[in-house]
Amino acid sequence: MSFTLSALKQATTLSARTRWMPMASPMIRSLQTSASNGMASAAEQPLKKEPLYKTIEIYRWSPDEPTEKPRLETYKLDLNACGPMVLDALIKIKNEQDPTLTFRRSCREGICGSCAMNIEGGNTLACISKVDRDVSKPLKIYPLPHMNVVKDLVPDLTHFYNQYKSIEPFLKQKQGPTDGKENLQSIEDRKKLDGLYECILCACCSTSCPSYWWNQEEYLGPAVLMQAYRWMIDSRDQFGIERRDKLQNKMSLYRCHTIMNCSKTCPKGLAPGTAIAEIKLMMAKE
Repeated sequence: MSFTLSALKQATTLSARTRWMPMASPMIRSLQTSASNGMASAAEQPLKKEPLYKTIEIYRWSPDEPTEKPRLETYKLDLNACGPMVLDALIKIKNEQDPTLTFRRSCREGICGSCAMNIEGGNTLACISKVDRDVSKPLKIYPLPHMNVVKDLVPDLTHFYNQYKSIEPFLKQKQGPTDGKENLQSIEDRKKLDGLYECILCACCSTSCPSYWWNQEEYLGPAVLMQAYRWMIDSRDQFGIERRDKLQNKMSLYRCHTIMNCSKTCPKGLAPGTAIAEIKLMMAKE
């Protein structure tokens, strides 16, 4: 009985304390919630930067107006309201200022090679080329040089891809594995292909080569010759001699004069000039 009375007293005390605990009124709770929401939204809003306008001059030509000469068209763009890359600027201009502006683009990661163009005098990819934030000088953008233009910044790469096709860029064998197993390659032989297979065929190197400018009908150019070398040294390919025989003329390979513009401009950091020199060395030894 004594235990029951003691428990009853404790329960009564707790109930009294709970009853007299100060509670926030609905109005106070509403004010607190509004204030906290206001503070959160203010914190989430970034500080607005002052506009930084950059002049961008873009090569324009349309086949719909064949009698009109190519021209540079000028645009003004706020760099503080745009992404950091040249491709970001082009997309913003097309979306907000001039929907007729034409250019190629796809991956935005320097992998596909679609957005190759001449930016500030050098061939590179627009998606990995940063816009110079110095607004005192304009940014000038042209299509790849010495190529027929389809429209604006889009060059005609038909001949370039036909040349690539001509080297048969695939594995060729006279006799494959007879046991029906995989065509294996050692780790050492696989490493020989590093610096070659990464080529994305953007044509930046070939269109920066003076020899290709003047002889592109017959000279294969740095990009295609580097890919030819890639298959020549593949340990699984059995047509190396035949591949080199096709280059035994004065134009396909030997128009290269090691100017090395190709290696300087490659956006992937590859060395087409070195690959061409290796082909010449292999042919000299045969």
